Amino acid sequence: MIEELRGRAVESPNSRRVSNLFTTRAVGFWEGCDIAKDRRAFEQANIPSRLQDLSLKFWILLVLVGGAAGLGALLMMGILHEAQHLAFHYQSGPFSVAVAHRSDARRLGVLVVDGAVTGGGLYLMQRFFGGTGGEPTAVVWTESGRLSLLRTLLSGALTEITVGFGASLGREAAPQHVGAAWADFVARVTHLPRHQRTLLVACGAGAGLGAVYNVPLAGAAFALELYLGTISIPLVVPAILASAVATGVSWLALPNRATYLVPPLGDPTLLIMVMAVVWGPLMGLLSAAYVHFIAWANDHRPRAIALAVEPVVLFFGLGLVAMKYPLVLGNGSDLAQFAFTGSGGIVSLAALAVLKPAATVGSLRSGASGGLFTPTLSFGAVMGALMGHIWIQLVPASWSPAYAVVGAAAMLAAAMEAPLTAVLFVWELTRTIDAMMVPLLVAVVGATLVAQHLDLRSIYSARLPLENRANEHHQETRL
Repeated sequence: MIEELRGRAVESPNSRRVSNLFTTRAVGFWEGCDIAKDRRAFEQANIPSRLQDLSLKFWILLVLVGGAAGLGALLMMGILHEAQHLAFHYQSGPFSVAVAHRSDARRLGVLVVDGAVTGGGLYLMQRFFGGTGGEPTAVVWTESGRLSLLRTLLSGALTEITVGFGASLGREAAPQHVGAAWADFVARVTHLPRHQRTLLVACGAGAGLGAVYNVPLAGAAFALELYLGTISIPLVVPAILASAVATGVSWLALPNRATYLVPPLGDPTLLIMVMAVVWGPLMGLLSAAYVHFIAWANDHRPRAIALAVEPVVLFFGLGLVAMKYPLVLGNGSDLAQFAFTGSGGIVSLAALAVLKPAATVGSLRSGASGGLFTPTLSFGAVMGALMGHIWIQLVPASWSPAYAVVGAAAMLAAAMEAPLTAVLFVWELTRTIDAMMVPLLVAVVGATLVAQHLDLRSIYSARLPLENRANEHHQETRL
């Protein structure tokens, strides 16, 4: 029986990107034991291999990577806070309030400086270092390439400065990349086998994301669903451990509380269930358009000397918009909170629903680096709030934060192509969605199905170089 099992590969049916990471082997401790003769030990679909296939060296490195990802999150958030303070005298509380308290001239001047610093920094990195540290998703999905720890740290610091000065991009990209780059570095130094190195890089990326937002479970799911594309025990346990260690370390300075304060959600009504059925596909349609523009912006990023000029021009335009709508600046967390609490009317929400994604696409088109998680979440939240205000004008219903929460989850799920991770993110970020879980799941499914039908790319694969994206599209089409 052992010989029959040795070398047999069992791939999880939902695996899209990672195959044969492990092989099923009944060896080591199980040799000679009665359990090795019991076929039931190998029949469960989510156990393609034993945890014993992962070496002791891997587990030690995993804990170190988790700790380093947490410290990386602390470092990057420290840089972000200092940049925000320098730009707008920000201390604590909503960033948009500090922006709103500054004069129009100050906002415009800060954004112009932001463009100059971002463009100059990227140009210097391209000329003297050969670019940024690399894209972790490409390393994991292709099981090839490498990440530069030094360049990742430098580009991460530049990213946080860019976001801190007002660029409409996410703060989570730098901690995510630092966690992945550190994992790649220690895996290569210690000569970890390739499949374990791939797993370690994915866990490092998820740990960095989990630490910066205080979402350890969602961080683990991010590594599994988005990076590895499959869920099984030998992948789940390392991902959870790394994310938990990183999040625990981040508590040394980062808050251990919900990111968003959402008013209590009542029990779902029939009208909210109908809303979820209707809004899900609509969010999927908007998500597909959003991802299309993200891909366009990424493909038309400036090159050579234009890299030092175009950010100034585009950020100047962003500064003009910020004179009237300061909520478009930054990663979008304040905008999401604005939507969750039902602030603003139809006109202001409609304007923000257009301006925020446009600002994000423009920031990315300028050549700036940054995340897309929170900008996407805030886009979905403000669209949900807008549709909620329209909805209550058409039907006998009252305002509920559920409109914005459901919209945020649906948009995030469709744009990320990771529905489970999106639900966990919204759950951990708000800690109040339990009552609305059913309509939220309905909307997430509808949005994901429509988005998948219209465009197989996600906000992450759309940012890959065209050759990597072609391979990704080919794999998706085959499946």
